[in-house]
Amino acid sequence: MAVRIDKWLWAARFYKTRGLATEMVNGGHVQMNGDRLKPSRQVQPGDVLSIVRGDETYIVTVTSLAEKRGSAAAAQTLYEESEESLKAREVRRELRRLDAASAPAPKRRPDKKARRQIIRFVRRED
Repeated sequence: MAVRIDKWLWAARFYKTRGLATEMVNGGHVQMNGDRLKPSRQVQPGDVLSIVRGDETYIVTVTSLAEKRGSAAAAQTLYEESEESLKAREVRRELRRLDAASAPAPKRRPDKKARRQIIRFVRRED
C-alpha cells in the first residue's frame, strides 16, 4: 500500500492543510531520497524525506502510512527523525534564543514624539 506524499505530509502534521502540503511539494520544499517530487508521488515505508518548514529542515524516514489526519501522538508514529536533523534543529533553536536575548523587545510602544524622532532618523539615513 502507498499513499500520496501530500496526504501523508498532512496526516503527519508537517503542514496544516493538504493544499499547503501540495504547494510546498510543488515549490521544492519536500524532497524524497534527494529528488524533487510531485504531490501525486507515492510514499512508502522506508523512504527518506527532507522537509523544509520555515527555517527548520526535517530529515525523516517514513515508518508507517496514513491517509487521514489523526491526533498529534498518532502523527508522530508515522515517521522517525534522524539524529543529525534533531541536533541541527536544536542548535538553530538555541541560536534563535540567544539572538532574542541579545536584542530584547522594547518595554512599551514609542509615543508620538519618539515616533517622529524615529522617522527623522530613518529619513536622514536615505
